[in-house]
Parts: sequence; C-alpha cells; structure tokens
Amino acid sequence: MSRRRHVEETNESDVDMTPMLDIVFILLIFFIVTTSFVREEGILVNRPKAQNNPPNNASPTVVVQISESGQVKFNGKAVDIERLAARIESFLAENQTNSAVIIPEYDTAHDKVVQVMDQVKLFDQLVISIGKSKS
Repeated sequence: MSRRRHVEETNESDVDMTPMLDIVFILLIFFIVTTSFVREEGILVNRPKAQNNPPNNASPTVVVQISESGQVKFNGKAVDIERLAARIESFLAENQTNSAVIIPEYDTAHDKVVQVMDQVKLFDQLVISIGKSKS
C-alpha cells in the first residue's frame, strides 16, 4: 500500500507548461508588433555603364584615385585631400566636363573615400561615379 501512495504523489507533482508557453508567445507577438524598423539612408552612387566603344569626342574627366594607404592622386598626380578642391577647381576652369570618377583600391578605408567624395561634391556640375581599381 505504501508503494501506491508514493507513486501517486510523484504523478501529481508534474507542472503544466502550457500557460507559461502562452505567455511567452504573447510577449513575443507584443515585441514583434511594437518594434519599429528604421530605414537607414545611404549614399546615391551613379555607376557608369560598360561601354565597348568610348565616344570620340569624350571630354576630359576628373579622375581621383585612392590607394590603400590613403594617398590621393588627382589625374595621376599626388595631392593632399585638403587641396583636392582647389585642384578640381583649376581643372574645371581649363576643361569643360561634368563627370568625376573616384577609384579606390580594394582595401581603402571608407572614411578616405567619403572625404574625397565630400570634396568632389562641392562642385554641383560634377556627376560622381565610383570606379574599380585594375588590381
């Protein structure tokens, strides 16, 4: 007889998990519904389309290259980032163009690219394109 009482007592000590699961699902639904998703704004980049035959009357282009170490070259000549705007201004005074190409190397730091883009964006007539380094 004593064995039956002992077995019956262990059966009664089970915990019903259903109410706890209901509460967890209700909390999950609450957090999903109340979460606000923020849409982050990015930079609009105009990518040039591939052309097999460049036009014969192509106007000169502002070309800015950025090395992995952060060195900036304007049309093949080394220049300091702070003096880049002055170089672009003198180039635009001599040449009629509306396009600028920024060519960073693969491991160039993003902040250097953004600094160069900020300098080029000072000239409203220029359309900025991002190029790919040959290496």
